[in-house]
Amino acid sequence: MSPRRPLDTVPSLKIKLGAVIFSAVAVTVFVFWLCLKAGIWPSVSGIIAGSLALVMVRFLARGMTSPLREMSDAARAMAKGNYDIRVSATSRDEVGELARAFNKMAAELAETDRVRRDLVANVSHELRTPIAALQAVLENLVDGVERPDPQTFRTMLAQVERLGRLVTQLLDLSRLESGAVPLDRSEFDVKPVLEHAVREQQLHAPGVDVAVVVETPGLTADGDPERVHQVVANLLENAVRYTPTGGRVEVRARRTANGTSAGHDAAPRPAVTIEVCDEGPGIAEAEDSRVFERFYRADTARASSDGGAGLGLAIAQWIVDLHGGDIHPERREPHGCRMVVTLPGGAAQPERVPN
Repeated sequence: MSPRRPLDTVPSLKIKLGAVIFSAVAVTVFVFWLCLKAGIWPSVSGIIAGSLALVMVRFLARGMTSPLREMSDAARAMAKGNYDIRVSATSRDEVGELARAFNKMAAELAETDRVRRDLVANVSHELRTPIAALQAVLENLVDGVERPDPQTFRTMLAQVERLGRLVTQLLDLSRLESGAVPLDRSEFDVKPVLEHAVREQQLHAPGVDVAVVVETPGLTADGDPERVHQVVANLLENAVRYTPTGGRVEVRARRTANGTSAGHDAAPRPAVTIEVCDEGPGIAEAEDSRVFERFYRADTARASSDGGAGLGLAIAQWIVDLHGGDIHPERREPHGCRMVVTLPGGAAQPERVPN
């Protein structure tokens, strides 16, 4: 707890300056008058009164200037990479507000620096693993320990594909964070996008049944179909990874209401809800808010062995946020996870009335 300083409770710097000036003048006049009453020469009385006034001004002004000096020292330390320094912010005036804003900025810079260090460490680890595997296989081939058979080349290809996926995900994440990925929005049919993502995933996971169920005929959404495909593909990759062999993953889509339009009698604004349901162990409730963090893995050992870098959900969240939608996990009974994505819907198709 920072010690309280003189005039900390005064809410305005102007009032503080006025109080310091008034106090200095009052002390000077009072001490000068006392010295004259005591028979001291006027010149000596003036020196004594002025000296006491300066001491008092220094004491009162300490709380007004010390945060500025602390911020100057902290800024020099931050320029050298030390983001742990905080300044005293006990006063209620403009300088105190500046000190609190400075502390908030320092905390955000410290968090950014931590994320940067973690990012470098995680990327280094993720790149090192496939590179080490490739190096080991190539060394064995060069030394003649292993013969160049199709299985060896398939292993090398899998590691190269893993490197390619990681580099692509890092580039995507960097572009999304910088806002360099414009959305090519249009009204598109949802079912072909989902079926395309499912066909791609089935090529890499033949042991898991992946099905598409579109509950609303002619379902359309308003967004970038290529980016929506990327969201579904990332969610499917996670779902298939955690679903046991012989299990089933379902991709469901339907039209829902997402709020109401302006006006008392206006119809609900259409939205599209996409659910990716798996039969894995599910996500613990305590981890719901962390699964979208970069490089976070709910099951570190298994995800690492399967090649997951922990970037797919982070990218999916960025894309959904760019669309103005929502993405969150839900538990699925008796076991499994349901990832729910809500996107803006297209124009509702009128239902056909049979003749």
